[in-house]
Amino acid sequence: MKEFSVPMALVDFIPVLLFAVAAIMLQRDLYNKMSKGAFALFATGTIDIIFAGFLKALYKLLYATGICDFKPLSEMFFPVQSLGFLLAGIGITAMLFHRQGEGAALSVVPPVFSGTLIFVTAMVLGVALIYFVLCVVAVKMKKPLIIVLFFISFLCYLCMGYLSTRDFSQSYMNWIAQAINIIGQGLLVTGVILLRKYGLVDFVLKK
Repeated sequence: MKEFSVPMALVDFIPVLLFAVAAIMLQRDLYNKMSKGAFALFATGTIDIIFAGFLKALYKLLYATGICDFKPLSEMFFPVQSLGFLLAGIGITAMLFHRQGEGAALSVVPPVFSGTLIFVTAMVLGVALIYFVLCVVAVKMKKPLIIVLFFISFLCYLCMGYLSTRDFSQSYMNWIAQAINIIGQGLLVTGVILLRKYGLVDFVLKK
């Protein structure tokens, strides 16, 4: 049985908040650069990710305070967040090919499958697409430092993926995972803030 302390549960809300800040800023800054379909996928995906992360943190807090052990809040985290990353990745990638007002919107949404492998694949693909496009944008803006930030943040995601396969019955493993997650989300937010500072909202993405 996993044990969660109240401080650990509260800390779990931090990376969720950091990602939410980054996602909201990207939604605002990229809106005029994406087709309506692409933006819908990206917005839906990022909202799914935030929603899944919040419910997982809420589960830990409810468990740690002894209120209840409502496992569905925890069990839905992986599939919902995985599909969220996939949708967000597809949406932001489409921005490179279907701009606002150019062509038809994406109309095909990936179906929901059962099984662990499909969710792992969806998450890895989605995360990779998001960071790839963000790095492409940083390259076009000629900001190499931001590319480094996104790359390290992506590595943190990979570390989180590895740690998810380890034994989390020990408290220290949860704290290690939390620290890596906060660092990764912090770097993501920092990179997004810098993109905005350097004029992302008015930047024209050329093919």
